[in-house]
Amino acid sequence: MITIWGRANSVNVQKVLWCCDELSLPYERIDAGMQFGRNNTPDYLSMNPTGKIPTLVDGDYVLWESNSILRYLAMQYGPPSSFLYPAEPKTRARIDRWLDWALSTLQPAERPVFWSIVRTPEAARELAALERDVRAVGLLWKQLDTHLAGRFFLETDNFTLADVVLGAYAKRWFGLEGVERGSMPNLERWYLRLEHRPGFRKYVDLPLT
Repeated sequence: MITIWGRANSVNVQKVLWCCDELSLPYERIDAGMQFGRNNTPDYLSMNPTGKIPTLVDGDYVLWESNSILRYLAMQYGPPSSFLYPAEPKTRARIDRWLDWALSTLQPAERPVFWSIVRTPEAARELAALERDVRAVGLLWKQLDTHLAGRFFLETDNFTLADVVLGAYAKRWFGLEGVERGSMPNLERWYLRLEHRPGFRKYVDLPLT
């Protein structure tokens, strides 16, 4: 049985749970991080020295970093012809670039917006900084809107890990209240498609906390 350590409201945990759903893969989840603690205990740090979540345990195999976990699950448990993470090198590389872009570019830009609106009392927000940060992350989503022109999913005609990762972050973008997003019709159509997937509804489409 696969065990996933991490709280359910973590976007990085949500990606992994959604992937498990797409693969019809059973697992056990153990709350860890923030109010649940556990991630700074010696036992947890022996599995994941970063102290972050999620951590995956599959038998005697332990893996951390959410996008690496996604790749592992798709390769280990997906069928040989899996649409989630196709083996063809050029297609896989295009998917990988979005997984890398999400962590290197999108997450650092969207994190201060999310924390300011969702996890900071309104009276304590720095409104000028928030406005600047919203503009910055909006420009990144605009890039994705442009890329999605004429496309059904991000990189192929089928749903892939790229859609899992960016779909989880898109929930945070579209779920924020009081944010001026501008017109992004391609992004909005793509997001509506994701909203119909059972794994998205169960694990991602939750109140932002």
